[in-house]
Amino acid sequence: MSITTGLKVLTEAGVIRPLSPLTLLRIANTVRQWGTGPAGGFGVLAVSADKQAGLIDELGSLTYREVHRRSNALARALADIGVSEGDGVAVMCRNHRYFVEASIAVAKLGADILYLNTAFAGPQLVDVVAREKPVLVIHDEEFAHLLADADVKERLLAWTDTDPAESDADADGRMRSLEELISSHDTGDLSPPKRHARIVILTSGTTGTPKGAPRKEAGVDAAVALLSRMPLRYGWRTHIAAPMFHTWGFAHLALAMLLGTTVVLRRSFDPEQALRAVQEHECDSFVVIPVMLQRIMHLPQEVKDSYPMPTLKVVAASGSALPGDLALSWMDQFGDNLYNIYGSTEVAYASIATPEDLRESPASAGKPPYSTTVKILDSQGNPVPDGESGRIFVGNSMLFEGYTGGGSKEMIDGLMSSGDVGRFDEGGRLHVEGRDDEMIVSGGENVFPKEVEDCLCRHEAVVEAAAVGIDCEEFGRRLRAFVVVSDPAAASELALKDWVHANLARYKVPKEIVFLDELPRNATGKILKRELAKQP
Repeated sequence: MSITTGLKVLTEAGVIRPLSPLTLLRIANTVRQWGTGPAGGFGVLAVSADKQAGLIDELGSLTYREVHRRSNALARALADIGVSEGDGVAVMCRNHRYFVEASIAVAKLGADILYLNTAFAGPQLVDVVAREKPVLVIHDEEFAHLLADADVKERLLAWTDTDPAESDADADGRMRSLEELISSHDTGDLSPPKRHARIVILTSGTTGTPKGAPRKEAGVDAAVALLSRMPLRYGWRTHIAAPMFHTWGFAHLALAMLLGTTVVLRRSFDPEQALRAVQEHECDSFVVIPVMLQRIMHLPQEVKDSYPMPTLKVVAASGSALPGDLALSWMDQFGDNLYNIYGSTEVAYASIATPEDLRESPASAGKPPYSTTVKILDSQGNPVPDGESGRIFVGNSMLFEGYTGGGSKEMIDGLMSSGDVGRFDEGGRLHVEGRDDEMIVSGGENVFPKEVEDCLCRHEAVVEAAAVGIDCEEFGRRLRAFVVVSDPAAASELALKDWVHANLARYKVPKEIVFLDELPRNATGKILKRELAKQP
C-alpha cells in the first residue's frame, strides 16, 4: 500500500483533519508514551475529544475523559494488587464499560490482556488458564462458578448482579468489584510503562481446544485495510453487538480509538433490542456476526418495519459465512448497507464484500483490501487458475505471531494459510467454500458442506442448516444435514432432499436430514460441527 493511498483513505475517513498545534502536540506525546493500543488509543481521545460521549451501556454514558480517569484509578488498584509489566491478566466479560476500562487499565500497566470466551465451559476455562497462567482474572459475576476451579492468584468482579451490601460473604471472603476499586483510588495520570501490552485473542475452538493468538499493537495500516472498502467515518456512533472478546468485536473497539467513535454496548444480544439500540442512539454503524442478522430477519415483518433506522450507513458482518441469500434479504429490508468481511483470528482481514459485491454474488467474500494479498494455492503450494478451487493463503501486516502454546499456521512465500478452501470468480471476488478439513469426496467429486447448507437455507421453511460428512456405500462419503425449520409441518426430509436434488448434483444430496430445535453455536456464532458429528 502506498503512502498516498493510506493518506487518502484516512483523510476521507476524517482521521486526518484540522487540529490546533497544541492538540496535535499532545496527541503525538500520548502516542509516543503509551503506543497505539488501548492505553494510547483511548488516551488520545481523552485529549482530542474529552467531552464527547465515549461509551453508552445499560449503566449510562461516559465521556472519553471519564473513561480515561476511571481507568487510571483502576490501573492503580491493579498495581496495588500486584499486577506489573509483562504479567498476564485474563478478562471474561460481556460487552459493557468494565470490559473496556479493564482493557485500558491493564494496558496502562504494560501487562498483557487475555480475552476469555464467555461461552466456555468450566473445564475449558481451567485448561486455558493453566496454559496461559494469568496473575489475575477479571470476570462478570455470572461466570464466578465457572472459574471456581481455575488456578489463579486473584479474581475481581466486573459486572455485578447483586448488591455487595446484600452479599452473604464477609468482607474478607467477598471478591472486590472494579467499581469499588475505581471509587477508592486516585484518578490522576500515571507514568507510562517501559513495554506496551499485547492482546491475546483465543481462537473459536470449533475444531478443538481454543488457542491463544497474541498480537502486538495494531498499526494504522490495519485500520486503512478496513476503511479502504468500508466507509466508516470519524465521530460516528456504532453499536458493537459482536462479542468484543473475539477478533471482530475487538477490531471495532480498536477502530473507535482511531475514529473517535461513540460505542454503544449491550451485555447480551436480543434481535429487537439491537434494532432499538441502533435507532434510539442514532447509530451510523452496526457491528454483528451473521447469526445476529439471521435472528433479526426472523422477527415478524411488522417488528422489522417498525425500525427503519434512518441513520444506519454500515452494517459490518464477520465471524462466519453469510448463509443462503441472507445478504439480499437484509438489504431488501434495511437498505444497501451490508459489508461482509472474511478473515480469521490468525490472518485478520483477508477480503471485504461491499453491498455492490453482495448484490452481484450474495455468497461472495468480496475482494482483498489495500495492503492485503490473497492467493489460491494447490496442495504443492502452486497458484491455481482463477475459477479453480484451492487453499486460501493471506499476506498482510496483521498476521499473528504464533500461538501462545506453540505452533503456527502454514506459511508459503510469506503468506499464511487461513485454513479454508476457496476460489476467485471472474470478477475478482473471493468465494470461501469451506474449511480445508471439511471437504468430502462423494462419487469421485469434491463436495463442500457450505454449498449444500446454502441451498437448504434458500428453502422458505429452513431457518438455518449445517452439514457434516458420513460414510456411504454408494458414493463413498455423503453429507448428513441438520436443519432448523420455521414450522415442523413446513417441510419433510423427502421434500428437502428433493429441493437439494433440484438445485445441485445428485451426489450432493444429503444422505440424511436431521431436524433440530437449534444448531449448537459458540459465542461468536460459529456452528460447532464437532458436536453435530458426534450425533449417532
